[in-house]
Amino acid sequence: MSSSRRSSSPESNTDVSGGGGTRPAADERKRKRMLSNRESARRSRARKQQRLEELVAEVARLQAENAQVQSRIAAFDGELRKVDGENAVLRARHGELAGRLESLGGVLEVLQMAGAPVDIPEIPDPLLRPWQPPFPMQPIAADAFQF
Repeated sequence: MSSSRRSSSPESNTDVSGGGGTRPAADERKRKRMLSNRESARRSRARKQQRLEELVAEVARLQAENAQVQSRIAAFDGELRKVDGENAVLRARHGELAGRLESLGGVLEVLQMAGAPVDIPEIPDPLLRPWQPPFPMQPIAADAFQF
């Protein structure tokens, strides 16, 4: 292929007998340029290959990270469903207790209107006084060799 280039190049149209030393110098420059171009192309291919390997490694890293994130999302989703279920149960229980309290308030009101003595003992609410235990403290007997 290079021989076809040489025959069609402008340098081949010059008179070989008249130029003397210009033809070998031009061929040497052309040969050096071809070698330089080949080396440059080789370096370019090596850089592309290295970049491709870096990108493949990054893809693998990102895929692993994505899998971990999806796993965490699935765990959080499961936890959310569990909490939502517990919340639904508590809301239902709250509605039930609120209804019962309202009914008891109505019964109490009727009893008071009827003149019946209503003596309701105070029920300790541990939420109102968290520093007081709801039940009296009782000592626990433990044996040192029990555990």
